[in-house]
Amino acid sequence: MGSTRHRPPRRLVGVLAAVAVAFTLFSSATTTAGAADTAVTAAQATTTRSAAVQPLSTSTPVVFVHGYTGNASNWVTAMSVFRANGWSSSNLFAYEYNSYGNNITNAQGLASYVNTVKAKTGASKVAIVNHSMGGLVSQYYLKVLGGNTSVSHLASIAGANHGTTYASACLVYTTCQQMYPGSSFISQISSGDETPGDTKYATWYSACDGVIIPYTSTRLDGATNNNVACQTHIGYLTDTAVLGQIARFVAS
Repeated sequence: MGSTRHRPPRRLVGVLAAVAVAFTLFSSATTTAGAADTAVTAAQATTTRSAAVQPLSTSTPVVFVHGYTGNASNWVTAMSVFRANGWSSSNLFAYEYNSYGNNITNAQGLASYVNTVKAKTGASKVAIVNHSMGGLVSQYYLKVLGGNTSVSHLASIAGANHGTTYASACLVYTTCQQMYPGSSFISQISSGDETPGDTKYATWYSACDGVIIPYTSTRLDGATNNNVACQTHIGYLTDTAVLGQIARFVAS
């Protein structure tokens, strides 16, 4: 008598077939989902890279404002650094004023100068880079005279923004009286909002300054305040590293 072949029950065959189909569908879905996740991840990475690599703008005219006893020649190195960072010489300007006069008059002169630069370049706004007492001139222009509507960026290098006791050496002049801590001029530009409008504000200050006393006087509430490890008051004017930071700030 020959052997009898046992066939698996039909129900078991059906179950195995169903499992096979389900596994196939699951594998397909997993592969598709994985591809979708990869696509989303790639898209997110592209978006992140695009957000991180924003083009810098070097078309904004820059007005440099010197400090006490200074002049346009103070900005020779700064202009060279700005040119190296993409600015055209035709968009770099130096405002000169009377260091021994009155900073209100000097600020009014800055307002006129900015309007002249805007008309000459066709720009709606300029950036201002100041040094030392130029901080007072700039702050009065932006805050009291409403100049913030014409200024995209303000960079204050060792600005005497809250005064300096060093000004006691020249109190015979109105500008130095205004620059002394606690003066009515200082109170006017520091009361309330120190960084008005949509202007981007940044300062650079250092404990090694030696002229702005206290050195933290440069800081402005609401600004990006950069504490430089050690730089002298005049040394900033030839510090290509700091000036490069300022150029990139203005381009942001």
